Parts: sequence; C-alpha cells; structure tokens
Amino acid sequence: MTDRSYKFTDPRAGTALGVRVVTRSSTTEIAGKTDEGTVKVRLIASPAGSTEANEELIEFLAQKLGIDTKKIEIVAGIDKSDKILSIEGVSSTDVEAKLGLV
Repeated sequence: MTDRSYKFTDPRAGTALGVRVVTRSSTTEIAGKTDEGTVKVRLIASPAGSTEANEELIEFLAQKLGIDTKKIEIVAGIDKSDKILSIEGVSSTDVEAKLGLV
C-alpha cells in the first residue's frame, strides 16, 4: 500500500480520477473504492497495462458516465494497474453518483 490518498477533484470543468485496475475478471464492473480512495475497476482484459485493458476501461467508464470515450484520457499509469484519468465535462459529484460510489 502507498501513503497517498486519492481524492476526486474538479480541474478545468472535469474530474481527475484515481483508478486501480484488477484484471482477469469474469465481468467488467466497479468494485468499490480502495482504502486510499481510488476507484477499483474489474476488467476482463489482461494485463492491466495492455492496450485492450486500457480501451476496455475507457469504454466501460464512458458508458457508465454517459459520455464519449474521447472525453476520458489516461494521464498517468497507462502501463500500470494504478492509473489517473482525466474526465472532461463531468463534475466529481456526478462521477461518484454515476459510478455508484456515494
């Protein structure tokens, strides 16, 4: 575990979102939050840093949030399990509500 505590923020009309990806799941789903506050997402694709897993993550989140995939970008951790995403045009409050994290 790390000492870092991730929080939802509202930079420039959007949200920065910390995500921990767990792969090789039987279904793609939100699996809650970690102790650090990152959103845990289970994906079917593997490994976590693969192009397929990253695309699955972005497509899944875009569908859950009701936005175009072009509004979501992995800004850190593209080849890791822990990632930071930039989500354009959606507030942190809306992200938490639409992902069922409230």
